[in-house]
Amino acid sequence: MKQLAVFASGTGTNFVAIAQACQNGTLQARVALLVCDKPGAAVIDRAREMGVESFVFSPKDYSGKAAYEAEIVKLLDAKKVDLVCLAGYMRIVGETMLNAYEGKIINIHPSLLPAFKGANAVEQAVAYGVKVYGISIHWVSADLDGGKIIAQRAFPYEGSDPEEVHRIGQKIEHELYVETIKQLI
Repeated sequence: MKQLAVFASGTGTNFVAIAQACQNGTLQARVALLVCDKPGAAVIDRAREMGVESFVFSPKDYSGKAAYEAEIVKLLDAKKVDLVCLAGYMRIVGETMLNAYEGKIINIHPSLLPAFKGANAVEQAVAYGVKVYGISIHWVSADLDGGKIIAQRAFPYEGSDPEEVHRIGQKIEHELYVETIKQLI
């Protein structure tokens, strides 16, 4: 059975979708670890409720990115993690993680990459006036949201409410992320 690690910083809806898919047999995998950089984030409670071990840290408690990533790599190695799934993890993955898990880290992004990279992608797209939005899943590389695209799904939206775009997109994210993980493992 494949071992997954999910990295999240917020509410954890994608974490829950992945963990439930593992628990109900949709994915022949197990979420071995949640990594969260925001003590107090809702995803931590969700992981506890689902019986998933968490590593919660505050980056300011470390001398730098390399230090906390080295600790994360040790945990991932100990859990024999096969695939790292970034799911609303609001940190740029650094050299330490990329070197240790090259070709084993994926990310979900709320735009049709390569358009609207980085934070606030939906707000950027709304401001630009796009009529077709989407979700991308890509391999993580040293380039921000620049790794090779694995999967994308588009949806039309003619309004200008970023919250509505997020709501529509989130439903698609949950399905697409699970489908993509299943394909990869």
